[in-house]
Amino acid sequence: MNLRPHILGLALALGLGVSAAAQTPQTDIRGVIQSQLDAFQADDFATAFTYASPTIQQLFGSPERFGQMVMNGYPMVWRPANVEFSSLTERGGRLYQSLLVTDRAGRLHLLEYEMIQTADGWEINGVQFKRPGSFGA
Repeated sequence: MNLRPHILGLALALGLGVSAAAQTPQTDIRGVIQSQLDAFQADDFATAFTYASPTIQQLFGSPERFGQMVMNGYPMVWRPANVEFSSLTERGGRLYQSLLVTDRAGRLHLLEYEMIQTADGWEINGVQFKRPGSFGA
């Protein structure tokens, strides 16, 4: 009996299983946040706006207004020196991704991204500043 086709099939099945298992909500959420941060770095507010939830998009109305808010209210997100992802927590049926962001002056900011899942995938529904020690690493 030739086992080669069976071994190849098993290897492919295991590989696909590992790949599918690697896609977790945390991986997807971090990817969305990182993609938005990358868009901010490029001053591509139109793309950054696409990662915001419909509620946030409706609140600001346009990528330009959204970009102005981020530049003025969250300059450490617009131009971070360093970003470290921390814990992903669930509260009240919502997921919150914590980030440690160092601004260009070397100050550390603790931020919490509220994430919601829509038909288009995970989207950012808000960002809050947190006090030091208010969430775990």
